[in-house]
Amino acid sequence: MPDEPSQHEPAPSPAAPAEAMPRRIGIGINVLIQVILCIAIFGGINRLNYLYYSRFDLSPAQNFTLSEATLNYLGKLTRDVEIYTVFARDSKLYGEVQMLLEEYRLHGKQRVKLRSIDPLRDIERAENLKNRTGLSLSQNGVLIISGPNKRFITEDELAVRETGTSTNKQIIEFRGEDAVTSALVSVMEGRVRNFYYIGGKGARSDSAVTEALTALQEIGQQLNFNVLPLNLSDVTALTTHADGIILLGCRYDLNEREIRMLDDYWNGSRAGVLMLLDPGRSTKNLDQWLANLGVKPRGDRVIMALSTSTGPKKEFSVQAEFARDVSFTKHLANSATTLAGQTESLELKGADDPLLKEKSVRVKPVMKAADHFWGETQFYDDLPVPDENEDAYPPVYVGASVERGVSTDAGKNVDSSRMVVVGNTTLLDKTTMLAVNRDFVAASLNWIINRENQIGITSKPRKSYRIQLTPRQSEIIFWLTSVSMPALVLLIGLMVWAGRRAA
Repeated sequence: MPDEPSQHEPAPSPAAPAEAMPRRIGIGINVLIQVILCIAIFGGINRLNYLYYSRFDLSPAQNFTLSEATLNYLGKLTRDVEIYTVFARDSKLYGEVQMLLEEYRLHGKQRVKLRSIDPLRDIERAENLKNRTGLSLSQNGVLIISGPNKRFITEDELAVRETGTSTNKQIIEFRGEDAVTSALVSVMEGRVRNFYYIGGKGARSDSAVTEALTALQEIGQQLNFNVLPLNLSDVTALTTHADGIILLGCRYDLNEREIRMLDDYWNGSRAGVLMLLDPGRSTKNLDQWLANLGVKPRGDRVIMALSTSTGPKKEFSVQAEFARDVSFTKHLANSATTLAGQTESLELKGADDPLLKEKSVRVKPVMKAADHFWGETQFYDDLPVPDENEDAYPPVYVGASVERGVSTDAGKNVDSSRMVVVGNTTLLDKTTMLAVNRDFVAASLNWIINRENQIGITSKPRKSYRIQLTPRQSEIIFWLTSVSMPALVLLIGLMVWAGRRAA
C-alpha cells in the first residue's frame, strides 16, 4: 500500500499572489490622487470665494453702504491714494471709521491703500508719518494722501454732536462718507475753490451773519472750498475773483454798478451764485435782475392760517419738500424740511418763455411748500384769507435753480452759469438748521461749481435702540443661556463618550 501522508506533516502553504504588491501601489496612487484632487478643489473654491463674493450691510441705517456718487468716483480714480486712520482704539468712532474706510478700499479698484495707526501704541509709525507729512497729528482723524496733496480730516468733522453745554455730548449723526469723499476729491483736484460772501449789504442781525458764515466755513472745510468776504465797492469785476458768489439775506439793494458787475459775472464763461433772500429786504434792483432770469420774488409770506376754537392760528414756519427731477435734490426727495422764520414765494417762468429761450436760460423749481401753505400778501392780518387775484396758490415754490448756457452734451455743461435761489434766509441759522437743510446747501454749492460727483452723499443718523424686558423674559433668557444650553452641550458630550465606550 502506498505510504499515507503523516498526520504530523504540515500542509503546503498557498503561494502569495503575484499581483499583491502592484495592487498596493495602485491603491496608494489612487489615494494620493484623491488627496491632491481634494486639495485642488478646496483651494479652487477658496480662490473663487476670495475673488467673487457678496457683502451685506445689515445695520439699520445702512451706515456702511457707500452712496452711488462715491462708488462712481472711486471707479474713476486715476491715481493711487493712501488713507491712514490715525485713531486711538478707544475712540467711539474707531469702529465705524475703520469699517467705512474698508469699503473705500474694496471699491477703489486697487487704487486705495488703507493703513491704520494707533498713535498711542504705534508710536514709531506715527512719528514717521508726522515727519513725512509735516502734520502734528495731535488728534484723531483720517489722513488722505495722493501725490504731493494731502488732507487731514479731524474727528470732529466726521460726526455731529448734540448741542448744549454738556461736556459729554452724544453723537447724533455720522458724516464719515461725506467728509472722506470730499477730502478725496480735494486731494485729487489739487486746488481749493473760493466762494465769496458779499458783505456790506445788511442782514437781520450781526449774529445771523456770524452763524451763517460759520456754517458755510464748516461746509467749505468738508467740501474743499474757502469762504472769503468781499465788498463790491472794493473791486471792479467778479470774473477773476470767484468760483462762486454767496448772498445771504441782503437787506440793502445793489447799486447800478454792482448790478452790472453781477450781470457781467453771470454772463461770463462760467458763474456760480447762491442766494438766500430775506423776505423783509428792500432790493428793487436785485429783484428785477432775478426776474429777468425767470425768478421773480413775490414779496409775500408763505403761511398757513385757520380759525380754531382758541382763536386764529397763523403759521409762518413752512413745511417744504424737495424736487425729485433735479439732479442735486433728488437724493433729498424723500426728506421733508421746515423753513424757520419767514419765507416768500417765487414766481418762476416756464421753459417756453421766449426771453429765457433767447438767453439759453432754464429755470427749475427745487423746493416747494406743502399744499396747505400759500403765498399771502396781507400776512399782517390776524386771519388772512387767500385771494386768487393777489396770492400764490399751491404749488408754492420757495426755491429754484437757474442755469444759463445749458447744452444737450452733459460734458459741455462745465461752462454753464448756475444759480440757486431760496426765499428764506434761515437755512444756516445755528438754532434752527436741520441736517437736511445743511445737506441741501452743500448739494447746491457742489452743483454750482459743477462738482456733481459729490452730490447725493448724506449724513447717517446715529440711533440708539433700547430693549425693554419684563422680569419673566429676563428669567427665561437666564435659564436658556446659563443652564439649558450648557446642559445640552454636556449631554451631547456624554452621549458621544458612551457610544465610544460601547464600541
